[in-house]
Amino acid sequence: MGSEFVLSLAERGIYTVLLVSGPLLILALAVGLLVSIFQATTQIQEQTLAFIPKIVAVLVGLVFFGPWMLTTMVEFTANIFQNLNQFTG
Repeated sequence: MGSEFVLSLAERGIYTVLLVSGPLLILALAVGLLVSIFQATTQIQEQTLAFIPKIVAVLVGLVFFGPWMLTTMVEFTANIFQNLNQFTG
C-alpha cells in the first residue's frame, strides 16, 4: 500500500465527510444568521433564542437529508469493504 493510495483514500474520506455534513452545517449557518439579524434589529439579547431555532432546523434537515446522508456513507463504507484486499496488500 503506497503513500499515493493512502492519500487517495484519505482524500475520499474527507470529501465524503464534508459532503455528508455540509447541508446541515449550511442550514445551521443560515438559521443562525437569520436569528442574529432578528436579534440585532429587535435588540432582543436572549441567549436561548439563538440555539433553539438552530436545533429545530438541524433536526428538520436530518429528516430531509438523512436518507441521502445514510446512502452516501453506506456507499463509501461498502466501497472500502469491497476493496479491502487492496488495503492489506
